[in-house]
Amino acid sequence: MAGKTKLELTWIGKDIRPRLEPRILIEEPEFSYHAEARREGDIFDNVLIHGDNLLALKALETDPSVRGKVKCVFIDPPYNTGSAFTHYDDGLEHSLWLGMMRDRLDILREIMSNDGSIWITLDDNEAHYMKVLCDEVFGRGNFVRHIAWQKKYSVSNNFKGIASIVDHILVYRKTSDFQNNLLPRSGDASARYSNPDNDPRGPWKAVDYLNQASVKQRPNLVYPIRNPFTGEDVYNRIKAWKYEKQTHEIHVLEKRLWWGINGENSVPALKLFLSEVRDGMTPHNWWPHSEVGHTDEAKKEMIGLYGPDDVFDTPKPERLLQRVMSLATSPGDLVLDSFAGSGTTGAVAHKMGRRWIMVELGDHAKTHIAPRMKKVIDGQDKGGVTEATNWKGGGGYRFFRLAPSLLEKDQWGNWVIRREYNAEMLAEAMCKHFNFTYAPSTEHYWMHGHSSENAFIWVTTNSLTFDQLRAISDEVGENRSLLICCTAYESGAERLDNLTVRKIPQAVLAACEWGKDDYSLKIEALPMMADEDDNGTPDLFDQVDDRNGGEA
Repeated sequence: MAGKTKLELTWIGKDIRPRLEPRILIEEPEFSYHAEARREGDIFDNVLIHGDNLLALKALETDPSVRGKVKCVFIDPPYNTGSAFTHYDDGLEHSLWLGMMRDRLDILREIMSNDGSIWITLDDNEAHYMKVLCDEVFGRGNFVRHIAWQKKYSVSNNFKGIASIVDHILVYRKTSDFQNNLLPRSGDASARYSNPDNDPRGPWKAVDYLNQASVKQRPNLVYPIRNPFTGEDVYNRIKAWKYEKQTHEIHVLEKRLWWGINGENSVPALKLFLSEVRDGMTPHNWWPHSEVGHTDEAKKEMIGLYGPDDVFDTPKPERLLQRVMSLATSPGDLVLDSFAGSGTTGAVAHKMGRRWIMVELGDHAKTHIAPRMKKVIDGQDKGGVTEATNWKGGGGYRFFRLAPSLLEKDQWGNWVIRREYNAEMLAEAMCKHFNFTYAPSTEHYWMHGHSSENAFIWVTTNSLTFDQLRAISDEVGENRSLLICCTAYESGAERLDNLTVRKIPQAVLAACEWGKDDYSLKIEALPMMADEDDNGTPDLFDQVDDRNGGEA
């Protein structure tokens, strides 16, 4: 720690970072679904990924169509409460939880757009540590707000201690380009505007004309105002006026002063017309259950979808997600949830006309999320925000799984290309490794992808002779470059200026961890804790960290 010069959160194993393989995605058409008829404005390019969410995020990070394009990230990660839920192992040891979240936040930041934001729901167990962690990942200056969501509407009288009825929502932006939307104006807010004097400018509400400052504090705001009903001048006694005299005179000319229907008010008020205010309300960081729902509401939504015997323990109400997306996105924007759970984020995004990507490791990606989205697409989901969004059905999504690791060991222990990889899969995988966009050309066999208008990649399992390389070089031409990935090639390629040749798998062998499919850090994978001390309390410094070879 001697070299550290900045304030940061530290934990055991913080410097250990996974070397992630950029996997390709393979569609499983039997789980993909789309509406039978297309409607105007329907969105069909939504994505549901089944697999480890860290590997899935790496796959998305290396996809040019996603990287830097996500407008809103919403995640409801494991709360790390120490109890095992039905669909999640939510009891990660603290330092492992921090490492797990840091690795995911790093990639999430990369795939967010410059005007994007991330919304993270947590409870008291980790929310405050997450705040410090997000300060480090996103920058403290990009902290937007800490929101309190009232998840419960009542507390049991039998509870001992101080009951918790709120969860935390941490909001960060990627850059200062982010600007949140206003909340839709509620009926109550609009009802505050009326038109008792039939003003042709429409509904208005009265705004106080008096300042909070006294006449001694603001003498420049002290002047007489003529009451047009009585003809008398009204003077400041205790408080100054809110507006300078020049501004006041404009108000008089524009007939903005309100003295009451018959001039019965002792001081004027200012007419604020509904047509002049912003088209919405300023959001704040207290979200009561009456506005965004509570956990019981969310469970009722789950029962309506899955029945009473198969309900998630910690679902989020659709109204909560509707509030987030209303503030963070506009129709057509891309929303991502890498802890999809029961699929609430995708369901609400779909109903609100947003594009979405969800990632889920558990089997409920198929048993719960896919059936739920089918109901949304078919217009059979009548719950949640369906009525509020006037959702009638439509659109679709594609279901993907992570491809297996590109390399495997043969019988002699050598790394070789996995047998399941056909030519197309291999070409797409190599494009990911070398940051090329996979886009096979129908005109040139040697164009499997591109990184710019003039830089291309070709992937082949053939062994290339120098004559073959020279012929390809001539076809590529002087103003273009080509990266060739092959199993072997004849020497002399170095003399061809527009070609770069790499052997596979040697070219990527040291790039990442191969054959590792699970970065979820499940409970059963945690290192064992040492014996408790004499007081019955585990000693932090006696815990074994298996990731450091058994050293504490």
